[in-house]
Amino acid sequence: MYIKKILFAISIIGVFAAAAFSYYIYNNIFSPNTAFSNSEAHVFISSSDTFEDVLSEIEPLLLDVETFIRVAKKKQYVSNIKPGHYILKKDMNNNDIINAIRSNNKPIRIKFNNQERIENLAGRIANQIEADSISLLKAMTAVDFLTNNGLDEKNALTIYIPNSYDVYWNTSAEAFCEKMYTEYKSFWNDSRKKKAASLGLSEEEVIVLASIVQKETAKADERPRVAGVYINRLKRGMLLQADPTVIYAKKLLDNDFNQEIKRVLFRDLELDSKYNTYKYSGLPPGPITMPDISSIDGVLNFEKHDYLFFVANVTDFGYHKFAKTLAQHNRNKQEYIRWINKQGVNR
Repeated sequence: MYIKKILFAISIIGVFAAAAFSYYIYNNIFSPNTAFSNSEAHVFISSSDTFEDVLSEIEPLLLDVETFIRVAKKKQYVSNIKPGHYILKKDMNNNDIINAIRSNNKPIRIKFNNQERIENLAGRIANQIEADSISLLKAMTAVDFLTNNGLDEKNALTIYIPNSYDVYWNTSAEAFCEKMYTEYKSFWNDSRKKKAASLGLSEEEVIVLASIVQKETAKADERPRVAGVYINRLKRGMLLQADPTVIYAKKLLDNDFNQEIKRVLFRDLELDSKYNTYKYSGLPPGPITMPDISSIDGVLNFEKHDYLFFVANVTDFGYHKFAKTLAQHNRNKQEYIRWINKQGVNR
């Protein structure tokens, strides 16, 4: 009888122990452990982060930090940190959280627009991915990378087409450049290649011309017409005489790309720079900005006409007046000069 009582007591203790253990397991592993009210939270883990760094990043998102630490140790995450961008869902448990930040690196969408220099682009990208601007600039201008892809420092900007791209946040600077080159080659499909060839221009030269068109007009619907003017000039062996190239030349010579130049002066036309298309024939050695796709396609699908000149239209702002003859152009130009003088714009 006594032995039965002992066995019964042991069995009761066992039941309570099993229940306690089950509660411990549930509370540590399977109980929801997120403290945020949104549907999801984003976590960024750097390549050099330790578990303490991860804990500092994720702690504000947790209800119970201690149970998270215990599960992280149990699943050996503490010594196996994975860099990247991770998404935590509301009401995830510790097991789900560890699995998410260990093996579910999510791409992010980056964007960049019309930067004038590779340095500006590097800074823009560095604000969106882990790599810093110095490492990006170094990768973008690396001799091997440029040489292998038929580029140089002057036209290195040509391969970066302004758009949105999906990349991993922890992508290295070198891998980012390789991805952008791959995207660039994909952009140049057979149709675009044929159109460039029919113009007698390389892909890089189309980008350079498109960069001038980009700077000349903000109106996407006018870009094919502006492109047509420059193509007419190239075919006739005329100087392009594009004011934006003179502005770029001045900024480059002054080593000051922050200056704002609204008016090109006669003395600027004498600047000794290959970018000065009033002084040097043909296209500049590289793009003066990163052209939009609309500018690139504006060149490839240029409007066929006989215009050789254009000047800002002071009655339809943003657009231009086009002319076939110098006499007509000079009349349009005088109208513009009178208007700009009235505005008091001296530079």
